[in-house]
Amino acid sequence: MDCWKGAICRSWIYPTLVICMNGFFSTMRPSESFLTPYLTGPDKNLTVEQVTNQVFPVWTYSYLALLIPVFLVTDYVRYKPIILLQGISFIVTWLLLLFARGLAAMQVMEFFYGMVTATEVAYYAYIYSVVSADHYQRVTSYCRSITLVAATLAAVLGQLLVSLADVSYFHLNAITLASVSLAFVCSFLLPVPQKSMFFHRKDNSETHPQPDRVVTEPGPNTASSCQWNKDCAAADTGPTPAQQPQQSESQHHVLRVLVQLGKDLKDCYSSRQLLYWSLWWALATAGFNQVVNYIQVLWDFRAPSHSSAVYNGAVEAVATFLGSAASMAVGYVKVNWDLTGELALGIFSAVDAGSLFLMYFTDNIWACYAGYLAFKACYMLLITIATFQIAVNLSMERYALMFGFNNFIALVIQTILTVVVVDPNGLGLGISTQFLIYSSYFAFIAGIFLIRSIYTIVSIKCRNTSMTGEPTDH
Repeated sequence: MDCWKGAICRSWIYPTLVICMNGFFSTMRPSESFLTPYLTGPDKNLTVEQVTNQVFPVWTYSYLALLIPVFLVTDYVRYKPIILLQGISFIVTWLLLLFARGLAAMQVMEFFYGMVTATEVAYYAYIYSVVSADHYQRVTSYCRSITLVAATLAAVLGQLLVSLADVSYFHLNAITLASVSLAFVCSFLLPVPQKSMFFHRKDNSETHPQPDRVVTEPGPNTASSCQWNKDCAAADTGPTPAQQPQQSESQHHVLRVLVQLGKDLKDCYSSRQLLYWSLWWALATAGFNQVVNYIQVLWDFRAPSHSSAVYNGAVEAVATFLGSAASMAVGYVKVNWDLTGELALGIFSAVDAGSLFLMYFTDNIWACYAGYLAFKACYMLLITIATFQIAVNLSMERYALMFGFNNFIALVIQTILTVVVVDPNGLGLGISTQFLIYSSYFAFIAGIFLIRSIYTIVSIKCRNTSMTGEPTDH
């Protein structure tokens, strides 16, 4: 029986199936498209100004505070404990949404949702620690596809339940609570990885303790460490004089890993091409997250949910589908992105800016919906190109490092936007004026990369001219 269980856990199929189940149920949240109408409705009775300026900013601040510590701890404890922590945070978030009332309670809810998003890195990193490199491409497509499918189904289900079955927002949140609870149950079935990208790399075996030595690490790693010892009982006897050098060695190993991470980051950003792609990633992702975070408030401002039909779920479903189609289309387009990539970043960022300007100037809710669809599709198209351009020449470890750092910089920029534009201690602008700021922000991004692309094209032409235009002797 133990042999059969071990064979199952060592296969790439079992962990992939379980992590995909976890991803499906954790993304299957039909109530999420209707969060603002729920908070401003009779269930929570908050004002639009409270939701915009006092509740939603808490998510940004908590996400920023938690991202880097969680990113490092996730790798150190080998992913599974963080996936469990995400499950607990999901459940607490929706319990507060269902049963807590008042402004302070909803701010606490947003803090736990910040924990959810900060721990999301464990979902995407886990699978690479339990399958061989031969299966990376396949399992990546499975993990990402299942979340897109779940997000689309959740949006469609939510819209159908609200429009056709007249289901209340409270019961939609109850369905979401049941779904994220199933995801939490699935996370218990995940096998514990024996390696990770940075702190427990198998190719660095010289920095790891030998199998016949006792290791006592606090927290969830203790049990997994004992699997490598011939006598697990020794782990409960406390540190001995022989173990003290071991603990010192472990501390030095952590320090060495952190120093190496810093060197890797410096090497990655020394490439001018990677630097420009990362710059767009950070700037655009900050703006995208800000728009997505507040788009429901704008929709509610254009067509108040208490007096108008709400089609948030249908719009999110179409937006997710269009974004997925745009991402897939990139794989079939034969373009030299090294040459034309910056031009594409500038053009489509300009389209994003135009979409946001449309949402600001129009009072028509359908025009707002159309602007959002164009905005999200363009962003998904560009982020796919940027991801490929950054990842193509990097190892998995360095790509993960740049992914985490780029997102951190994006979150810093988003926090600055939130403090200045949204927070009542800053400008505390109304939702419509906020979108004027966001559209101008994307116009600024477009300007940077259009100017940069024109400069690159002119430089290439001048170089070619100087090479071919030299006078020849007759």
